[in-house]
Amino acid sequence: MKHIIILGDGMADHAVDRLGGKTLLEYANTPNMDHLARIGRTGRLLTVPDGFLPGSEVANATILGYDMNKVYEGRGPLEAASIGYEMEPDDLALRCNIICLENGKIKNHHGGHLTTDDSTQLIDLLNERLGSDRIRFVKGIQYRHLLIIKGGKKYIECAPPHDHPNEEWRKLLIRPKKGYEQEALPTVTLLNELIIKSQDVLYDAPLNVKRRAEGKDQANSIWPWGGGYRPQMKTLSEMYPQIKRGDVISAVDLIRGIGHYAGLHNIIVPGATGLADTNYEGKTQAAIEALRKDDFVFLHVEASDEAGHDGDLELKLRTIENLDKRMVGPIFEEVSKWDEPVAIAIMPDHPTPVEIRTHVKEPVPFVIWYPGIKPDDVETYSEVSCVSGSYGMLHLTEFMNEFMKEPSL
Repeated sequence: MKHIIILGDGMADHAVDRLGGKTLLEYANTPNMDHLARIGRTGRLLTVPDGFLPGSEVANATILGYDMNKVYEGRGPLEAASIGYEMEPDDLALRCNIICLENGKIKNHHGGHLTTDDSTQLIDLLNERLGSDRIRFVKGIQYRHLLIIKGGKKYIECAPPHDHPNEEWRKLLIRPKKGYEQEALPTVTLLNELIIKSQDVLYDAPLNVKRRAEGKDQANSIWPWGGGYRPQMKTLSEMYPQIKRGDVISAVDLIRGIGHYAGLHNIIVPGATGLADTNYEGKTQAAIEALRKDDFVFLHVEASDEAGHDGDLELKLRTIENLDKRMVGPIFEEVSKWDEPVAIAIMPDHPTPVEIRTHVKEPVPFVIWYPGIKPDDVETYSEVSCVSGSYGMLHLTEFMNEFMKEPSL
């Protein structure tokens, strides 16, 4: 049996008064996910272990079966793998957003939705003005980049910028972890100096001069977070013998990096943006073609998470409906015809409620279908309906263990 996970990042949400007290999954038009719920089995999953923040790096890796207490090193090293930066033993790798500050607060975590071409100009400028033998900025995608500190210490506390919209940035500067003050202080001091110096560098960048004249958001500060060393992870093939060869399809460096360490082949789809304008059809076709030859596909869609962080209710509803109509439907229609059975799982990694605009540590609903599965009594796919699912509440790596079980057909 082959397997595919279709993951709508941040797709889960809370009940919203504007929707008559329904969640977005309850309110959205999702006939294909609802159909899978009727003919499959459902449940809920806790994706974030105790002691961890509900970041996508933690939740997605947990869904894939990794014990975060054993392998977690932060977001930066995962994105380094995706970008193609081979970390040295003394490298501290941090995710480095280019963000928008306004009136002393974080206005948004994406610098006004930077394009990759625009952010490349800024990264080149930052390397020219602030880079050294010890400090290097590495280009990523859109607003998501990498900062490498040679000899840096990972015992630091950083504030992910998407978790702190409209908060004063100075109160969110990097601090040493408790108990590591002396060891981590030089790294903390260096990183905070880079944040402040970057604001002077970026203010004068031609891109921001132009944006100011046009009244657009400024891409006017770096924001490092999620630092760590090179992780030690087994591949999925080593963990699950059913997976002889697998693939990851995502527009996000973080997810590609997890896939790299998981031993998955990274499929790049033209027009995959990580936003609501992503190439749904291209990613869908790539997933179908990958399943024809390989055993496992992790198909990740970022758009719903970005809409949640922006607090855009209508856009998030549209991303959910697009995932249903342009991915779930065509994939199910195709693979259900095949002689070799394919198991499909639909789920988010964590909720990103539009009225909070940040990740929350709550269970997510999931559905599993494969030919011959005995359905439960759940009729629709949502945070509310899946409470009654026959899988009940799974914890952490239990999902992947359940998904990879060989069914008795």
